[in-house]
Amino acid sequence: MKDPDQRDLFPGALEMMILRTLQRQPLHGYALAQHIKRTSNDLLQIEEGSLYPALQRLLKHGLVKAEWRVSSTNRRVRTYKLTPAGAKHLDHEMSRFNRMLEGVTRVLAPKAAVSGQ
Repeated sequence: MKDPDQRDLFPGALEMMILRTLQRQPLHGYALAQHIKRTSNDLLQIEEGSLYPALQRLLKHGLVKAEWRVSSTNRRVRTYKLTPAGAKHLDHEMSRFNRMLEGVTRVLAPKAAVSGQ
């Protein structure tokens, strides 16, 4: 059962976080999920059922590429890497997100100035 305090991410948020993480370095799926969890101070826990479909969408659109490697624990893992198209897409989506966040922040501000009043 889902924790009542846990909220779903807005559409595209997971993909943005994946692309941003891969911008730093190529990683396999489990390491991606752990990085997001750790970086968010455990506020975000990405389930496999969300992560791998998102990675498949990114692969399909050419925003990431994948290759098989051997991990430090000697296991075969699929490692994902950001493509140039993925970097460009991330820049665009981050710009859109920041504009949206600015608007939401203004509306939610304690003493929002309403023009014309």
